[in-house]
Amino acid sequence: MPIELPIRPLTAATFAPFGDVIEADPSTMRLINGGTTERFHRLSVAEAEGEGVIISLFRGQPRRFPYEIAMMERHPFGSQSFSPLSGRPFLVAVAEDEDGRPGQPQVFLATGRQGVNYRRNVWHHPLMALGDVSDFLVVDRDRPETNLEEFAYETPYLIEEPRL
Repeated sequence: MPIELPIRPLTAATFAPFGDVIEADPSTMRLINGGTTERFHRLSVAEAEGEGVIISLFRGQPRRFPYEIAMMERHPFGSQSFSPLSGRPFLVAVAEDEDGRPGQPQVFLATGRQGVNYRRNVWHHPLMALGDVSDFLVVDRDRPETNLEEFAYETPYLIEEPRL
């Protein structure tokens, strides 16, 4: 029987153990380009062992609910960030490491104006778009070494449809 998980709003404080929330933070704002552009500076840092940081576009298909989280993944050699381009909310599921395995997931609802940067080696669920097909700008590592570890839960976790 799946274990039901609550969905919480995504905030910098609640997500801090897993990485950074990428959103316009007034405390980081600087005017550039002759005052015509607001730069929200250093919202996160990409991590990559060796060379090979790339920028990609991911097109996520919307999930159907209730949805089961049956697996988690992590990237041992680099961070991975997701920033929505379609302006739609999405779900973020992360878990603490428990002796090399993911613990119980925590689920967050990100607004269409928030992105996330998972630190290297953070257990997370693959992209979970909501409502419609959604595009994401993704920054991660591209090297020949395998940068993906997956874990399948014996008992899945259940997410009910979020209230948007």
